[in-house]
Amino acid sequence: MKLFNPIARAVTAVVVIAGAAACAAQPAPPPQNAAPMPPPPPSAGVPVPPAPPGMAPPPPPNGALSPAPPPQGVAPAPPPNGVAPPAPPAPGAGAPANVSGVVQRFLINPEGDVDGMLLAGNTLVRFPPHVGAQVTGSISAGDKVTASGFAQPGGALQASQIVDTRNGRSIADQPPPDDAQRLPRSLAGIGLVKLNAAGRVLRVTSAPRGEPDGVLLNDGTVIKLTPPAAMQFADLLQPGVTIAAQGYGTRNRYGESFQATAFGTPGKLTVLYDKLPR
Repeated sequence: MKLFNPIARAVTAVVVIAGAAACAAQPAPPPQNAAPMPPPPPSAGVPVPPAPPGMAPPPPPNGALSPAPPPQGVAPAPPPNGVAPPAPPAPGAGAPANVSGVVQRFLINPEGDVDGMLLAGNTLVRFPPHVGAQVTGSISAGDKVTASGFAQPGGALQASQIVDTRNGRSIADQPPPDDAQRLPRSLAGIGLVKLNAAGRVLRVTSAPRGEPDGVLLNDGTVIKLTPPAAMQFADLLQPGVTIAAQGYGTRNRYGESFQATAFGTPGKLTVLYDKLPR
């Protein structure tokens, strides 16, 4: 009996020590109302799991910091290497626009009506022929004007209003009166004469839908083409190219304009129509 008591006491001590160690290995329960502990930061190359709702996301691995947004009211840093960002594009065709400049010359259509003007810097302003008489009656070459309207292909402007900045007089595009005298269709082109021209292209003109329909030469001569005919000479309808043409139109104190019946380069014209007026 005496031998048994020491052995029993030793066994009991071992059991007590093992139970204490097991209790020490278990994590202590968090105190009530304590905020949950955030997960440890992940190692490099290990995907970051999303944070539980209401918790801030863990910091990036290796101590890397995300770029902070610039403070309000502070301009962004300039681009590297001193390269400036591209300028905003010019207004597209049909967009409202306005231009200002000094009138260099007036332009006419093949019938002889003033239907445009060229400003300093070679800016082309177009307007309907029935407005031409009002424009030339109040504006002269050398006057400064401001025109507002709608952008056209190639940088031209279809004007709806033209203002003479010298006296403030405004000319608006309004339909002609119903009782206005119009030339009968049977007499259309009766006053046209045969003309020819050669020179360097200053600008390519466009039809209302944007198709090329002719050229404006450096001397102010207007040469018109039908859009289908213009497609045959796409390589010649370029600024700076020397062209030649023949056709029928008008020459008056404002300039020269004709509808081409032959087009090409000096000494090499292509006839566009089988039957021509005599």
